Amino acid sequence: MNARLLCLISFITGAIISVMVTFNTELGTLTTNEVSITINQIVGIITLTIVMLCFRKNETINPPRKHAPWYLWGGGIFGLVVITCNYFSVRGAGTTIAMASAVFGQCVAGLVFDLTGLMGMEKRHVGMKKTLGIFISFIGIIIMLCFSGESIRITYALIGASAGIITMIQMVYNSRLAGLKGAFFSARQNVISGLIGILLYSFAVMPEATITGWKAVPGIPILILVGGGVLACFVVVFSNTVIPRIPAATSSVLMSSGQVLTAAILDAALYNLMQPSLVIGSLLMIAGIIISNQS
Repeated sequence: MNARLLCLISFITGAIISVMVTFNTELGTLTTNEVSITINQIVGIITLTIVMLCFRKNETINPPRKHAPWYLWGGGIFGLVVITCNYFSVRGAGTTIAMASAVFGQCVAGLVFDLTGLMGMEKRHVGMKKTLGIFISFIGIIIMLCFSGESIRITYALIGASAGIITMIQMVYNSRLAGLKGAFFSARQNVISGLIGILLYSFAVMPEATITGWKAVPGIPILILVGGGVLACFVVVFSNTVIPRIPAATSSVLMSSGQVLTAAILDAALYNLMQPSLVIGSLLMIAGIIISNQS
């Protein structure tokens, strides 16, 4: 697949993440975070199963499968932590700041993977242009965080950053299963393991709140109910396709840029928030991406 197309898919994946987080947060607000996660996993399983059945003879969607070790089958557990972190950071700091915080985590994790080759990733040299580009992107994110005109608790920034780090780890983890089983199979297994985990947690730790949350489901618009789960399928499939094929630092910066730019657009469209710091920070991130991807 063409490198430019892979970079575009990375950027679109980041944009989808911001929209997905907005759906998940709204659903969690109307029910509970645990009910929101459960619904997302169910929608994801149904969506991916339908696609795999409809294209069962297509080797792109259903390629020949190889044996995968047992420890690659639990990617959904990472997803539970990510969704929970995103929920609290968005509730506490707003979509743009939450996504900007997550960007820090993703970029740092991407650099670590490239420099160390952790989790079977190819060890890559990080040259001066790439380092400079990523640094400029970091400056853009810092401007968003420090000059947004809002009083942001450090706790929410740390939660958002944690979500970014875990997101990158999950993407690399899932991409290894995808390399053996196919992107769609890996994505479905991701949501299956997530569903098992959230059901055990919900009914073991907070059964009353979970039951109350489910009672609110019939009154929720269908778009909010299924939006996050469907978009999550795209995120996992796209990331499974991209992560093994381009440097982790590049994919993390592109996804991060998509997240922050889309989050800023969402804040402007939904909450009438358009701050100069967000515009300046976004432009710096774009400049950093261009520099970091120059040969």
